[in-house]
Amino acid sequence: MDNEKIISEVMGGGLRVLNRIADSPLVERLGLEQRAQRLVYEGAKRAAETAAKAAKRLAPKRSSDRPRRSRKFDLSLSEEQQLMRDTLRRFADDVMQPAAREADDRSAPPDDFLETFSELGAMAMAVPEGLGGAAEQVSAVSQMLIAEDLARGDMGLAYAALSPLSFVNAIVHWGDDQQRARLLPSFLEGETTAASVAVVEPQPLFDPNALRTTVKKRGPDYLLSGEKSMVALADRAKWFLVAAEIPKAGPRFFLVEGDAAGVEVTQEPAMGLGSAGLGRLKLDDVRVARESLLGGAAALKAEGQAAYDDAVNRASIAWGAMALGTSQALLDYAIPYCNDRIAFGEPISHRQAVAFMIADIGIELESMRMLVYRAAGRIDAGLKCRREAYLARTLCSDKAMQIGTNGVQLLGGAGFIKDHPVEIWYRQLRSIAVMDGNLLV
Repeated sequence: MDNEKIISEVMGGGLRVLNRIADSPLVERLGLEQRAQRLVYEGAKRAAETAAKAAKRLAPKRSSDRPRRSRKFDLSLSEEQQLMRDTLRRFADDVMQPAAREADDRSAPPDDFLETFSELGAMAMAVPEGLGGAAEQVSAVSQMLIAEDLARGDMGLAYAALSPLSFVNAIVHWGDDQQRARLLPSFLEGETTAASVAVVEPQPLFDPNALRTTVKKRGPDYLLSGEKSMVALADRAKWFLVAAEIPKAGPRFFLVEGDAAGVEVTQEPAMGLGSAGLGRLKLDDVRVARESLLGGAAALKAEGQAAYDDAVNRASIAWGAMALGTSQALLDYAIPYCNDRIAFGEPISHRQAVAFMIADIGIELESMRMLVYRAAGRIDAGLKCRREAYLARTLCSDKAMQIGTNGVQLLGGAGFIKDHPVEIWYRQLRSIAVMDGNLLV
């Protein structure tokens, strides 16, 4: 392949991604046109430089000339990621936050919410160009940033928006060619907007590696039986990705259609995340074809267990990112409130107890962010992240509850009533500790 062809392919892939973002109707609606146009211009120059370097790397090298693989931990974002953050944060502030209270009261997202979110192009950015998407390279860090920024608007609505995205992520990462060709086009073209991942089960001390949802082999097919809890978009999902235990093989994922015989969905009112349209999924000898096993026949081997373990790690990172977004929203709300709230002739933020509590929230938030970002970064670097994902989940589940409690405490009686969003954030942040699955980066 000559250098001109290399430059053309590399530039074409990168610019298609940038143009997809720049042409989004929501970019214009949210007032980000100039920044998007500048990004496309700078992206073209950067793509040419990258392509030239890529062509140079194709030349034969002596082993001593090969650069060592860098394992430097870098929190800086690319221009593309920064543009994505700007767009999502504006979406969270202008669309999600105003709709959060009503969605929580009715225990369902707004009717057009999923369609509006799809206009941002997040689905296309999660699918590589070779599979019909717009991503030159799928990034766990980018997916984690999407979860964090959406959760700043409302964690329940973020859960609803990210559930179809999680389903697509699973198909991209672990599906076989047939499953990708059959399912991805409908999501990319907007024909399917509602799908969900179902891992969590209604049992104390739930462990994603000790599932009670079971699988029986019946001829060429499988029979699934069990219950799944806290499933987003349960009453409208066209597809479910169900985790179930295969005897002698371990937990695996199965593709289950929402209208399949034996599938029953009931509403599941919960303390938090109500705006995601939570439901309980009951499976009564649901028959699925062998092609419904995610990854096909190869999933029955060691690769299948590795894929499931990877999904558990990615779920830990996803919920850690959700905790980050909502905790940041709480901190951003509490600081001006405490500065403006006058008691005994001075702002309550002048009191040491209040100032120290706000400082503690900021400190814990940064420690959470460090662990979550590092775990996601290791995935993109091709490194193992089981330890880092576990640490991120452990810290975020503990500190999220503490931050939610302190947020209510800072507002006093105002934090207990619905005039302020802190009581919603409190309920949502407590859900982090029980959600061990159902969302993937």
